[in-house]
Amino acid sequence: MDAIVLLKDDHKTVEKLFKQYEKAAKQGHEGQNAKAKADLVAEMIQELTTHTFIEEEIFYPAAKAAAPDTKDHVLESVEEHHMVAWLLSELGGLDPQDESFDAKVTVLMENVRHHVKEEEEDWFPTVRAAMGRKLLQDLGEQMAAAKEQAPSDPLKLSSARAGV
Repeated sequence: MDAIVLLKDDHKTVEKLFKQYEKAAKQGHEGQNAKAKADLVAEMIQELTTHTFIEEEIFYPAAKAAAPDTKDHVLESVEEHHMVAWLLSELGGLDPQDESFDAKVTVLMENVRHHVKEEEEDWFPTVRAAMGRKLLQDLGEQMAAAKEQAPSDPLKLSSARAGV
C-alpha cells in the first residue's frame, strides 16, 4: 500500500471516531453514554498513537530526505504531535464524567483536524511528487508492518519528549 494512502486511511478512521464522539457528547455525561465516550477516546488514543509513531519513525524522515524543502512542515508537525500526545495522555487517565473531559476531546479534535488538513492539502502532494510511486509503496509496507511495534502510551512517542 502507498504510504500516503495508508496515512489518509488512518485520518479517515480517526475522523469517524471524532464524529461518533461528537454525537455521544450531545447525549450527556451519565452512565452508558460516559462509557461509550470513554471507549471512543480509548480507540482515539490507540489510533493516534500508532499513526503518530509510523509518521515520526518512518514517513517524516523519508519525506524530509526526498523533499528537503518540506523540513519546516515536518518540524511543525512534530510540535503538533507533541501537543496531541500530551492531550491523549491526559485523556487516558481522566474520568469521562469530569467536567473538562469534553473540552479536552474538543481541543484534541481541533488540533488533529488542523494537522490533517495541512498534511493532505499542503504537504502530501509535494511529498508524492518528490518520492514517486515505488518509494511510497515501499514506505507503506514498512509503515503497515511497524504499526505492530507502536507504543500504547502516547508519552513513549518521540515527539512527546520535551525539547524535540
